[in-house]
Amino acid sequence: MPAVRNDLRNIAIVAHVDHGKTTLVDAMLRQSGVFRANQEVVDRVLDSMDLEREKGITILAKQTAVEFRGVRINVVDTPGHADFGGEVERTLRMVDAVLLLVDASEGPLPQTRYVLGKALQRRLPVVVCVNKVDRSDARPAEVVHEVEELFLDLDADEHQIGFPILYANARTGRAGHRPDELAGDLAPLLETIVATTPPPSYEPGHPLQFLVTNLDADPYVGRLAVGRLWQGEVRLGDRVGVAKRDGGLVLAKVTRIAGAIGLSRSELEHAGPGEIVAIAGLGDVTVGETVTDPDDPRPLPVVAIDEPSISMRFGVNTSPFAGNDGTYLTSRHLSGRLDREVLGNVAIRVLPTGSPDTFEVQGRGELQLAVLIEQARREGYELEVSRPEVISRTVGGRVQEPYEAVTLDVPE
Repeated sequence: MPAVRNDLRNIAIVAHVDHGKTTLVDAMLRQSGVFRANQEVVDRVLDSMDLEREKGITILAKQTAVEFRGVRINVVDTPGHADFGGEVERTLRMVDAVLLLVDASEGPLPQTRYVLGKALQRRLPVVVCVNKVDRSDARPAEVVHEVEELFLDLDADEHQIGFPILYANARTGRAGHRPDELAGDLAPLLETIVATTPPPSYEPGHPLQFLVTNLDADPYVGRLAVGRLWQGEVRLGDRVGVAKRDGGLVLAKVTRIAGAIGLSRSELEHAGPGEIVAIAGLGDVTVGETVTDPDDPRPLPVVAIDEPSISMRFGVNTSPFAGNDGTYLTSRHLSGRLDREVLGNVAIRVLPTGSPDTFEVQGRGELQLAVLIEQARREGYELEVSRPEVISRTVGGRVQEPYEAVTLDVPE
C-alpha cells in the first residue's frame, strides 16, 4: 500500500523569458523568512551566473525550498528558452506539478508553449499564475483565454484543463484569486500550490531509488549528484550501487548529503522518499543514472533527451595574436573543458574530427552554443569556432532536418 508525505511538495516554475519567475521566487524566499532582517540581498537571487544576470534569462535549472504552514515546498526554477530544453526535461523528472507563469500583457509566448508541452506530456497538474497585473497594458481576462486555448492546442487531458488561476505582482510579492483584489502577500498562491501539487508517494520498505538529474561540484567533496529520492532512504556512510547507463553496477559510499533551504545547502544525516538532495561520494556518476541498493538494484528509466539540432566546430586559436587574451591555448585544455561541459550538460555532445585540434560540438540551438563559447572565453580559453550547421539524419531512407513550429500574430 503506497504511503504519502504530506509535509512535502515538489514543483517547477516554467515561463517564457522575462515573465518574472525568478522575481517570484525572490518574493517567496523573502516572505518565508529565509533572509535575515538586516541581510543585503540582490534581486533575482537564483540567477547565479554572470551571463544570467546580464541577459536576464535563466540558463541552468536551480532548486530552492520554502516553508509554508508546516509544508516544505521544493521550488525548481527552469530555463524558459528551448535551447536549454535539456535542463527542462531533467527538471520535470523531479517534480509533481508545474507553476506556469504568464505575463498579463504579453500572454503565452512560444517558449511558454515549448516548456508547457513537456510538462503536459508527463501528465503533471498545472497551476497558472498571471503575473504583472499592475502593468498599464495588462489584459488578464484575454490572457487567461489564450492560456486555455494553448492547453487545448497541446492536447491537455481533462484533469489538466481544470487548472486553478491566480494573479500576481511578483515585484511587490502579492497574489490573489482576482486581478483587482491581490492579498498583501503570496499566501493565496502558496495555498493553491500545496492544494494542487500531489504529495510524494512511496512504498514503505522499498529498496533505494535515487535518479540523478543534475550535477554540481564542491571544492571539498568533489562531484555532487543532484536528484530526487523516489523510493527508500539514504544515510551518511551507506554503501550504495550506481546503475550505469551501460547496464553495469558500480559500488560507492555516501560521504555527504545536502538539502536546499533558501539559497544555501544544509548538511543532512539522512534523506527520505520525495526529497530533492545532493549526494557526494558516487565517483564518476552522470546524469540519468540511478543510485540504488547494491543488494537489490532496481534502476529507473534513463532520462530521454531531445536530439541536438545544430553543430559547430571548436578549435584552438591559430591566429598570430594567440595568447594575448586567454590563458588556455592548447587542444588538451580545450578537450578538458568540453569534457567537463558534457559531464553536466546532457544536451551537448562533443565528437572528434579529422584534426586533433578541432572538435565538433552539437547542441540544441545557437543561443546554447553561444553561451558555452562566452563561458569558455571568460574562463580564459581562446577559441576559433565555425558557423553553425544544421544536423540532418536519415530516417527510413529519407534525409530529415530539424524544424520549428512558428506562431505568427497577424491582423484579422
